Amino acid sequence: MASIFTKIIKGEIPSYKIAEDEKFYAFLDINPNSAGHTLCIPKIEVDKVLDLDEETYMGLMAFSRKIGKAIEAAIPCNRVGITVIGLEVPHVHVHLIPLHSMKDATFQHKTTLSKDDFLAIAEKIKAKL
Repeated sequence: MASIFTKIIKGEIPSYKIAEDEKFYAFLDINPNSAGHTLCIPKIEVDKVLDLDEETYMGLMAFSRKIGKAIEAAIPCNRVGITVIGLEVPHVHVHLIPLHSMKDATFQHKTTLSKDDFLAIAEKIKAKL
């Protein structure tokens, strides 16, 4: 069965897309640690990051860096945190989180945003790509 992220890539589930190319997809996390929290995923469905072939792994990191730089330019923050945890969805994903304090990195404090907030944030980030 396809993961929720594969369904997002296929357009079966809506997302606040930031960027996409032939191999990768970036979109806003709908349960963000902070405004601008973005997920970068490979279009191939692989559960664990270390199971990616080297080319896909390196490509995902390069894609994530590009998106992270755009987030850093668009969202006022101390830095953009990068983490790969991957327990909640069995599809590799890189979290890019605008950090204001360490609590933004804990996944225990979430930010509530409206649809308009998500749309505005996505546009700000896209404008910096």
